[in-house]
Amino acid sequence: MTFPAGGLQNGSRGRKVLRKKERKLIVTFRTTFDAMAMEEMCRKNEVPGRIIPVPRSISAGCGLCWCAPLSERERIAEAMKRAGIENEAMHEALV
Repeated sequence: MTFPAGGLQNGSRGRKVLRKKERKLIVTFRTTFDAMAMEEMCRKNEVPGRIIPVPRSISAGCGLCWCAPLSERERIAEAMKRAGIENEAMHEALV
């Protein structure tokens, strides 16, 4: 069985519907500790995004990354700087 590139999600009445991939900001980390610190800092400061597994198209140290809208790149970089959180890299990827 093959699945569409966009993935599947449950729709109304339990039917599977396609989820369209969008270009997002992907922030990778060297350690899981840094990724979890990012999640906590973002929650406290209402910075948008969420922790996800690193997409296959990107190679990263700990396997977790922060996924957020591209429009939030500067805000996220500034929040990380203030909190002393170091990232491995910032990427743009379809997620």
